[in-house]
Amino acid sequence: MENQYFEHRESLVKAGLKLLEQGLVSRTWGNISVKVNENEMLVTPSGKFYNEVTPHDMVLVNFKNNSYNKNGIKPSSEFKMHSGIYIDRKEINAIIHTHQMNASTCAAARREVPPVLDDLAQIIGPGVRCAEYALPSTQKMMKAVVKALRGRYAALMANHGAVCVGRDLDEAFVVCQVLEKGCKAFIEAEFLGGAKSISKFESWIMHKIYLQKYSKMAKK
Repeated sequence: MENQYFEHRESLVKAGLKLLEQGLVSRTWGNISVKVNENEMLVTPSGKFYNEVTPHDMVLVNFKNNSYNKNGIKPSSEFKMHSGIYIDRKEINAIIHTHQMNASTCAAARREVPPVLDDLAQIIGPGVRCAEYALPSTQKMMKAVVKALRGRYAALMANHGAVCVGRDLDEAFVVCQVLEKGCKAFIEAEFLGGAKSISKFESWIMHKIYLQKYSKMAKK
């Protein structure tokens, strides 16, 4: 079982190191998953440092019923949030939960981030909602995040962090980067007299064009 989906396991290791290098996570915080078939996902383990985790540490979880092989390695404590997202969003194949600084600042203020940059509108959608606060790893948190993500590729988690999704792991990582850039621009623009938003209508058009025409996945 440890060698099953080995390429996916390796991709999770590399993604974790990349997030660590770019300061989007630290220590053991955050988590990553990839959907490997219509019923299962691989998710990073609980309590292991990103620079120490191995492909064999990744946990195979049935996201339809949240069952997994209890062989001593537990999935991230927030794996049920990943399950809820995969069930709600059939097109999503990768999820990254981060504690990145600027997104976490907006989450602490419980502020929705408007579409202040073209790339935020294109890749994430017409604004980033902030999910209502709920205790970590609870059903309430999962439901709040799923709701905030609808029609978007990222959501803030009140007083917690952020969740970014994609049709593959590369896209989810780009979403993390664009979210951090957008949150930073929003915070700093507020100090310059207030951020000015692109209209929701124009944002929707840009997002749909990205999804249907210009994204990497649309060309496959």
